[in-house]
Amino acid sequence: MKDIFELSKFDEYKEDNRREVKAAEGGLPQSLWDTYSSMANTYGGVIICGVRERRDGTWYTTGMKDASKLKRSFWNQANDQKKVSINLLHESAVSTYKVGEDVILVIEVPMANRETKPVYINGDMFRGTFKRTAEGDYHCTAEEVKAMLRDQAKMGSDMKVLEDEEISDFDPDSIRLYRLRYAARRPNSAWDKLPDDQFLVQIGAASDKTQDGRIHPTAAGLLMFGQEYRITPQFPEYFLDYREKLDPRIRWTDRVQTQSGDFSGNVFDFFNLVYPKITADFKKPFMTEGPYRIEETPKHLAVREAIANCLVNADYFQRWSVVIERYPDRIVLSNPGTIIPGKKQMLRGGISEPRNRNLFKMFNLIGIGEHAGSGVPDIFDVWESEGLETPTVEEQFGAGLPDRTTLTLPLINKMKDLSEMKQDFLSKSPKKSPEKSPATKANEIEARKESVLSLIKGNPSLSKSKIARKLGISDRQVRTVLDYLKAEGKIHYEGTSRGGRWVID
Repeated sequence: MKDIFELSKFDEYKEDNRREVKAAEGGLPQSLWDTYSSMANTYGGVIICGVRERRDGTWYTTGMKDASKLKRSFWNQANDQKKVSINLLHESAVSTYKVGEDVILVIEVPMANRETKPVYINGDMFRGTFKRTAEGDYHCTAEEVKAMLRDQAKMGSDMKVLEDEEISDFDPDSIRLYRLRYAARRPNSAWDKLPDDQFLVQIGAASDKTQDGRIHPTAAGLLMFGQEYRITPQFPEYFLDYREKLDPRIRWTDRVQTQSGDFSGNVFDFFNLVYPKITADFKKPFMTEGPYRIEETPKHLAVREAIANCLVNADYFQRWSVVIERYPDRIVLSNPGTIIPGKKQMLRGGISEPRNRNLFKMFNLIGIGEHAGSGVPDIFDVWESEGLETPTVEEQFGAGLPDRTTLTLPLINKMKDLSEMKQDFLSKSPKKSPEKSPATKANEIEARKESVLSLIKGNPSLSKSKIARKLGISDRQVRTVLDYLKAEGKIHYEGTSRGGRWVID
């Protein structure tokens, strides 16, 4: 933990959320274990014994009568489960240093992983669990403790099978649209030929491992495809809210929220409604991949990743559910729950630990969501390459409020001089997409033809742009597929452009 404590910088340090000093003149202070718990449950840190804090926040040493005795006392208590629920420390984590004429004891406390939280003291989980903010240690509420317990399981709470729910209560249009996107994304998948109930089992939305031998929804399936009024009995705090605030004179210029009754209210449909609204004014330069125009830029894909990340990492049992806000100068995405691998690891990338693994899987199967743990670093890279101000990630906890994570994506360009802009241009050449084989292209076209036919069979009056939005492909790709279908004599159009309809021949 050299980034937190170095002896050479002793005179520069002050207490914060990673550093705490204890006088320890009369022995090991009992408050040390509050701090041990709080640091383990937050970001880790160092406890420095034999030091006091002045009124101005600076430190001075008080020394200890017997540092070796204090050290033995610490290890005895650290290994006593009646004192602390788990000892997270290796022997090298406790060291003595000489500062002037005094000896200090430095204890390096790591951040606990999800399986060992909450770390608590005195054998009482609900009264002995602490977290730490810049103001110091605080007692966790029962709600915060329960959130840590939910996060313990690698499997994730969204994998729970809900045997009192039926997949017949899923929104059929949501399933149909998801399957169309799945088919367009994975044209050769054997799952695509399965009936709905078996398909839902394969993607993790349902399970056949039940006591009555029937197929029932998983929690993730209910969130992804359920009707809002079926979701809330299982998740009483469930609420997704998109607020568009583009005109300061108006409270909001647009709003999508799951209790409106305007749509199913599930996670999948919320995503499909919100993503195009957020990116509506993003520029779409003319780029092609083979015969198709590419409608989504890296900036589009980064926002898509951010929305999915917000939805799959939300703790749907906590108060204050997902809120996504669009301002002229920024996009703000907030979800209940802290970051499971920790903020530092999330920004570094390389480890993927979504809170809702099944929900994440279902998005990933239709090409949404990053599986390599590089989602957030990639968003930062795209913002850098676009010349936009750096995004920020904040975790909120304490003060009696639910845990919360907020990602802010500024839409303001950085001020750059001509030489910087020239250097950016020279160093960032566009990446060419790998050429697809003729067989792959043919399979994609066939899959899209089937998807388009299925859509217009259910709603013959759909416009080309609505078909494109529902399938998540470009208008030009839809036109190409429709031209194929008309040339093959499979469809024709009757009536005017506004009041006409597709007819399947």
